[in-house]
Amino acid sequence: PHYSFTLQALCRYRHIWNIELRFRPAFLGGIMQQTGNKPPAMLPKRGEYLLKDMKRMAKYYQVPLRMSPDAFQHIMGTSSLTAMRFITAIDMTNPQYLEPLSREFWMRFWSQHEDISQPENILAIARQAGLSAELSQKALEMTSSPPVKDRLKDTTTEALKYGAFGMPAVVAHYDGKPHLFFGSDRLELLGSIIGEKWLGPVPS
Repeated sequence: PHYSFTLQALCRYRHIWNIELRFRPAFLGGIMQQTGNKPPAMLPKRGEYLLKDMKRMAKYYQVPLRMSPDAFQHIMGTSSLTAMRFITAIDMTNPQYLEPLSREFWMRFWSQHEDISQPENILAIARQAGLSAELSQKALEMTSSPPVKDRLKDTTTEALKYGAFGMPAVVAHYDGKPHLFFGSDRLELLGSIIGEKWLGPVPS
């Protein structure tokens, strides 16, 4: 869910900080595997803390989030690979839908706890994000194609190259150098690097 806190905040700051925001869909499972990282919730005490922390963060960032221990376990057990390939297919064909689609996937997954691994749910999410049935169906068919699989592998490899070990990973290209930030609580630090002021999660 921290991905969404970061997503929402960066979208709110896009014009305040005058940044060019680019979404780069990458596969979290691949990043975790390649770096030997493990989900925080695998450590029971950390899982307990994370559950409480997400509720606090949701209130602070004003992002709708419903979470319970059962929902948390269900979410942890759901594969996001097909969804990420679908998002990648849209990025390759109609990138203007990437932002609303990413938001809608987050909402359905974290707030409404839908199974985003199921094709019918993916199509419903796409419709809600404004995609036509024809466009959605085409993107769904593309999820098993080599170009889409390769593109997702490439963006995942690119994230690893910048030093990502989980999500959310934000890479700021500033002053001729890439700067990696991990986590939604690093946006204030990101602002200081690019010479901008952090005005809280909901800048007025």
